[in-house]
Amino acid sequence: MREIAYDDIRDTVQTLVLISAYDLPQDVLDALYKALAQESAPVAKEALKAILENAKLAAQGQYPLCQDTGTAVIFVEIGQEVRIKGGLLHDAINQGVRLSYKKGYLRKSIVEMPYTMRANTQDNTPAVIHTEIVRGNKIKISFMAKGGGSENMSRLYMLKPSDGCEGIISSVVDAVCLAGGNPCPPLVIGIGVGGNAETAMIMSKKALLRKTGEPSKIEEDAALEQDILQAVNDSGVGTLGFGGTVTALGVHVLSAPCHMASLPLGINLGCHSARHAEIIL
Repeated sequence: MREIAYDDIRDTVQTLVLISAYDLPQDVLDALYKALAQESAPVAKEALKAILENAKLAAQGQYPLCQDTGTAVIFVEIGQEVRIKGGLLHDAINQGVRLSYKKGYLRKSIVEMPYTMRANTQDNTPAVIHTEIVRGNKIKISFMAKGGGSENMSRLYMLKPSDGCEGIISSVVDAVCLAGGNPCPPLVIGIGVGGNAETAMIMSKKALLRKTGEPSKIEEDAALEQDILQAVNDSGVGTLGFGGTVTALGVHVLSAPCHMASLPLGINLGCHSARHAEIIL
């Protein structure tokens, strides 16, 4: 049994938050430059140039990429041969979030009593934490800063099995067109297919952690990703909703078995500022 200290988890989360706040991952930058080369609409092209300039200035000055520094979303894969020493996992994660948002002067966006007082918690906690027990003696921590504008455009469809691939593709295109410029395209689109209502939505969020545009290792899912990407980019929504040929940088599908009477579809739209990072302890 390997021990991992509470303090190490706290400090790791703090590091991940600050990296994500200031520096876009290289895969996202590469996808944005590719989009700039492909885009033909003048207004959309200028918007992409501004997005890339913003990323450059944020990295150079260690400024937040966006004023909305997001909900702290954490995916944790815990090896079954790991013991956490010195405290609780969730406490360590929330303390790391708390310290990083204070140290980085990041905007605190989380409110409690959500349908009445909506009082700000003042430290951007609690984080949204998803845990999974896996083989081994390590812990993998993945952090995502999820802005409110894109998260508000999330959708769950409980399709009929007969809807099949065509129903999935048309539902995603409908969701993207309905969202328009609100989620700040060009998007990274996370898709969860199967499971049940809650697992489809969790899969759609987790799918956003994959390197942008990296195809699924499952052939059927990879084919669906390409079909959705083509249909979304044909929609004409474009960068920031200004029109154009690039509405999405990538589509990532995760699928799971489901009930024979169901076809759950979770859709999570990630904005062009796809802020995420991961570390293995």
